[in-house]
Amino acid sequence: MIALRKSCERGYADHGWLKSFHSFSFADYHDPKHMGFGNLRVINEDRIAPGTGFGTHGHRDMEIISYVLEGELAHKDSMGNGTAGGANAGVIRPGDVQRMSAGRGVLHSEFNHAPHATTHFLQIWILPDRDQLGIEPGYEQKRFDAADKRGRLRLVASRDGADGSVTIHADARMYAGLFDAGENAELVLDPARRSYVHLVRGELSANGQRLRGGDALALTEETRLQLAEGRDAEVIVFDLAA
Repeated sequence: MIALRKSCERGYADHGWLKSFHSFSFADYHDPKHMGFGNLRVINEDRIAPGTGFGTHGHRDMEIISYVLEGELAHKDSMGNGTAGGANAGVIRPGDVQRMSAGRGVLHSEFNHAPHATTHFLQIWILPDRDQLGIEPGYEQKRFDAADKRGRLRLVASRDGADGSVTIHADARMYAGLFDAGENAELVLDPARRSYVHLVRGELSANGQRLRGGDALALTEETRLQLAEGRDAEVIVFDLAA
């Protein structure tokens, strides 16, 4: 079964400094039909105005992935990342995938220090496995160049860190791909699981459905995902626990 969610059907919030589209219920946007999908809880498409950002705030028991599309995002947290002498510089740029495991609790901030450029990024939350609740907070950041995603689905996050992906404490796999005309990819799906296709930008056909930037497909009981007919397309695909 395949369900199409058009970009215009998402929730939207304009806070002045932040403009955000919500694929699932978040903050003041509440839709009981869209509370998440499997263990995928949040996909927020955020645009942060120059010189602004999210002040220090807390999370717990959530796997949080940041995927920057344009600009830069400066990250700082209570684990020491993004501070002088910290283990990680904490600046996320296009091509980077950052994973923060909130575990038993972490404080962090995210900021766009650019004086003139907007930061455009996806903030993704995935529920951790039950046996991973209350773990030590963690942070990981890796780069996946455009050439590594061109015309294919590149694994960028997984429970076992396969193929150099960042490691998440959840039964999920996240792929990223770039597609133009003549490029296509196929992913074998387990019909006992769920899959979610989120087109970040451009145009792309997924299992015969034509998608445009911000559109998504929720797939259940499907055995195959076929991507084709891309036009400047960037896509994120999730393989999720049922």
